[in-house]
Amino acid sequence: MHTIKRLALAAALLLPLAACGGDGGDSGADKDKAGAAKGAEGAPKTGAQAAGQAGAANFAPADTATRKVKDALARHDSAQADSIARADSIAADSIKKAGGPPARRFNAGEDPAFARASGWPVNGPRPLPGAILPDKRIVCYYGNPSSRRMGALGEYPRNEMLSRLQREVQRWTAADPQHPAVPCLHMVSVVAQGDPGPSGHYRNQLRDAVVDSIYQMAQSINGLFIVDVQVGTDDIRNIMPRFENILKNPDVHFAVDPEFYMRGGIVPGRKIGTMHAADINYVSEQLARIVRENRLPPKVLVIHRFTRNMVTNTEDIILRPEVQIVIDMDGWGAPWLKRDSYRDYVVRHPVQFTGFKLFYHNDTKKGDPLMSPADLLRLEPKPLYIQYQ
Repeated sequence: MHTIKRLALAAALLLPLAACGGDGGDSGADKDKAGAAKGAEGAPKTGAQAAGQAGAANFAPADTATRKVKDALARHDSAQADSIARADSIAADSIKKAGGPPARRFNAGEDPAFARASGWPVNGPRPLPGAILPDKRIVCYYGNPSSRRMGALGEYPRNEMLSRLQREVQRWTAADPQHPAVPCLHMVSVVAQGDPGPSGHYRNQLRDAVVDSIYQMAQSINGLFIVDVQVGTDDIRNIMPRFENILKNPDVHFAVDPEFYMRGGIVPGRKIGTMHAADINYVSEQLARIVRENRLPPKVLVIHRFTRNMVTNTEDIILRPEVQIVIDMDGWGAPWLKRDSYRDYVVRHPVQFTGFKLFYHNDTKKGDPLMSPADLLRLEPKPLYIQYQ
């Protein structure tokens, strides 16, 4: 993406959130933890919980074994992928010579042969019982309830926002019935900001009561809830444990935004941050532990990306049967630019599953159309996580 434009957007989003009960140096977090953990223990099991406790599937140990991305890609038959790509090319030439319809010209990110040659589909662990992906597609509204500028989640009144989301879910299910869409609220629960604040880490944690209120909103539409973290100058290892109670719920998942994972004390918004494979492995290890200890279905972990350096050493990311990792193409701009970014920063660097973010305002402010489900379903691999901001 255009870095200057993206940083300008980031600067606009770095808003103090004291009005909604920001932490003031993390004060108030402990006293609200009980609210954020509602439904985790002592309550009747939900359908999702029951699915997570259905017992082990009949998989061989190798099917669900932990493996690094580079090992999963080594199992990908590149020779076969190259053979298929050559066969596709030969078939296209034959059709052309025979006077048949011209071969389709693929836009960036749409060529299935390129995807196969890059390593898709990734030979990761097989999905455990109760897994959302790849059978379903997650469709989210992203944002913060106290900011109209951070995304659709906070831009509209509650009922209007939920109605808009449900319409998007219906559009996606109609466009691809084989992957029915599941509604989701994706809330930025730790927000990067331009001043150090009482914590000194250039980030503001929302009170658990606020987080829990959006979780309950997601439950009201039988949807998923994703806790999103912008680390600032802190470390994810200091922040993630605070959300363990709410993550014990089967319908709560996790996301980290590397754009705001700052190194060396650099203030958020002055440059784009970086998340290493080791950081992602820490998060997935903790999610896997929560899944095992609470007998839950697999967790989804969303990692945003729109530049090469936002995520380093992707080949060293560990794939675990308890966690489903989505690399979400997070940049805004014209459709051609978004497809380029999807190809360059997601397709070229396989991890496990892919996502795609759409910006109602920033994608269209220069007169470009918002990409439709039909547009995104031409991509290869097809994104199974869709986020509207």
